[in-house]
Amino acid sequence: MTDNPAAAHAARWRALAVLCLGVLMIVLDMTIVNVALPSIRSDLGFSDASLAWVVNAYLLTSGGFLLLGGRLGDLFGHRRLFLIGITMFTLASLACGLAGGRAFLIGARALQGFGGAIVDAVALSLIVALFTEIGERARAMGVFGFVCSCGGSIGVLLGGLLTSALNWHWIFLVNIPVGIAVLVASVRLLPAAAPQLAGAAHLDVAGALTVTSALVLAIYAIVNGNDIGWLSGQTLGLLAVVAVLLAMFLLIEVRAPSPMIPLHLFRRRNLTVANIVGVLWAAAMFAWFFMSALYMQLVLGYRPMQVGLAFLPSNLIMAACSLGLSAKLVVRFGNRVPLAVGLLLAAGGLFLFAGVPLQGSFIANVLPGMILLGIGAGIAFNPVLLAAMGDVEPTESGLASGIVNTSFMMGGALGLAVLASLASYRTTARLAQGAERLAALTHGYQAAFLLGGIFAALAALTGAALLRSPAPAAAIV
Repeated sequence: MTDNPAAAHAARWRALAVLCLGVLMIVLDMTIVNVALPSIRSDLGFSDASLAWVVNAYLLTSGGFLLLGGRLGDLFGHRRLFLIGITMFTLASLACGLAGGRAFLIGARALQGFGGAIVDAVALSLIVALFTEIGERARAMGVFGFVCSCGGSIGVLLGGLLTSALNWHWIFLVNIPVGIAVLVASVRLLPAAAPQLAGAAHLDVAGALTVTSALVLAIYAIVNGNDIGWLSGQTLGLLAVVAVLLAMFLLIEVRAPSPMIPLHLFRRRNLTVANIVGVLWAAAMFAWFFMSALYMQLVLGYRPMQVGLAFLPSNLIMAACSLGLSAKLVVRFGNRVPLAVGLLLAAGGLFLFAGVPLQGSFIANVLPGMILLGIGAGIAFNPVLLAAMGDVEPTESGLASGIVNTSFMMGGALGLAVLASLASYRTTARLAQGAERLAALTHGYQAAFLLGGIFAALAALTGAALLRSPAPAAAIV
């Protein structure tokens, strides 16, 4: 950007701020909509079944196109794809905010998800390119990790505020000025590097179609599994089609001269281990976030705004650990130790939540678990990303970023579906035994938190046992 080291340093951090603002806009959208769903249903006349598609349309495209978005970034330039993704997301947000009908809103949400997938897929690649020194990269990843970790709960708070003070349209319209600001700042601050694979490869169309179709169908089967049954003909049929598409994809990749996903990537040990850890951890964290919000609303009687405020302590702790402690631990000990310790602390927080009572209080029963989860998530998110992205060549960074994000998305969706099914099953069993409704709900949430804690503990053990960590660079601290 400049030959002056001090000016180059400042420019990198300004560019990071722009990237994080763009990603925050995407992350917020995952949860800000949930608070407004009752208002959207009454205003546009959604049924309970069709209302789910306001969320599912976004999930299908945002999860299904992450790999494609990352590969397009490698082929055509990460900065260019970031600008395209932000533009698409901003325009789709405008369409959502102006929507006056059900089909139009669902279509605009699908387009939002596509734009969000592109942004998510290339943001990590841009950070890796901007920050090459280990200490700076660790601190930059800490900032990025904080944005990703805390954005969801900030969305709950902001969604409640906008919906109650204005109306549901503003949860989308608020993205317009933010998106325009990110676009203008990105053009000025993000380096215009050449595409990593320019002239060296072409898009593997057959591979892109098969893997994207497989991901979209897999997410569709997962998000509908609880409603139509996991052993129903539709669910089993979709999963069978997914298996066939994945088998076709592997055959295509083996023979393609420029494969969509070079299979040798999965021989990169840290990348593979980090993605396994990401699947398990996302399953645990999605369980905590959604199940704890339901527990506070349905059992403790909190209003949506109170739920958002309840997550504030864990967000502040997560911020302190992500922005300071995590980077220092990574530079001092490498990735493995902070990852394992952080995930074990998060597991401990979930195990505390597994004991929440029917007549619980925030100070005694909610806050202790949130403190442990805040510390654990704040420490662990940074080394997971560093482990995954530090093991690949620059020409593969966009694809690696897409793989990492896909792992988190698929792990979160599958984990939430499994844990919600477990909570529902245990609640139904208790009701059949004559338990009071709130007591039965509490029992179901306890079971989900317990399994989430097991997922987090398995993620910690996997990282501790299998991750390769480079020699600590204590001198950089």
